[in-house]
Amino acid sequence: MRQIAFADTGEQVSELCLGTMNFGHRCDQAQSDQILGTALDGGINFVDTAAMYGDGACETILGNIIGDRRDDIFLTTKVHAGVDAETITSSIDDSLARLQTDRVDLYLIHWPQLGMNPAEMMAALNDVVTAGKARYVGCSNYPAWLLAYSNAVAAREGWPRLVNNQIPYNLVERGVEVEVLPQAIYEQIAITVYRPVLMGVLSGKYRPNEPIPEDSRGMGDERVGRWLADYSEGIMAFLAMAEELATTPAALATAWVLRSPGVASAIVGVSSAVQLETTLAHSDLALTDEQYERLTGLFDTAVKEVAGGEFANLRRELALLG
Repeated sequence: MRQIAFADTGEQVSELCLGTMNFGHRCDQAQSDQILGTALDGGINFVDTAAMYGDGACETILGNIIGDRRDDIFLTTKVHAGVDAETITSSIDDSLARLQTDRVDLYLIHWPQLGMNPAEMMAALNDVVTAGKARYVGCSNYPAWLLAYSNAVAAREGWPRLVNNQIPYNLVERGVEVEVLPQAIYEQIAITVYRPVLMGVLSGKYRPNEPIPEDSRGMGDERVGRWLADYSEGIMAFLAMAEELATTPAALATAWVLRSPGVASAIVGVSSAVQLETTLAHSDLALTDEQYERLTGLFDTAVKEVAGGEFANLRRELALLG
């Protein structure tokens, strides 16, 4: 398992991050324990959870199964619903109690909200770090300007900055190529990607023009059927390329994400240890430049803008600064 530098923290984390949203939902405690053990044995030390997952049930299971492996894990959790100071400072206490630990390694704002006050939020995150309850702080689903604004507040006050932005990114959902990824490169923001296989659409689990399995996650989310219909030609070409390269579709989709400039790590969510073993078996896949460009061209999903002059290109430019 490749290890990567996490922003400018000096920490090394695994390129794959174990997502635990299924813990307490599709996986009971025994299954979750097997998955965690498989991840650690396979070199994954980066584990992601959130207070909102199962309304705390996911954190509770993690707390029950981590045991003496706590120091082997770079543990991330997120603020529960709300962005006010009281929620930020109380949510971490609730999370620590469920996780049965005295600190997390990374504490994230889960979602921006209308009317939020970045100065109040950054002050609250500073209190969390000062109290030793989190080592680093970050955010999830932040546009580039909001992250920059929040970090400007932190720099002015001498508070810890946001070092991580957790975002959805894959061959179809490519909006973050506009400003978010260029910002990550130049400001040393670690980008952690969720949905690298597009909720299973790029895993081979679902196929265009075929029924969605009744017991699958795709049956309960209309986006899966819509994506299968809208991108059927690209998906079939993608599946054929995975077969050509003798790898799994999920490994190919994840390799594309990890090959993309600005991306640090990708979250893999599984519902069984066997599924994770398959992921780990193909985790060393590295794409050539030609393969990367070929994959990118399979889907007509680059963000298109009508903008005067070169403005649209400048928002994506990775080499603008010397």
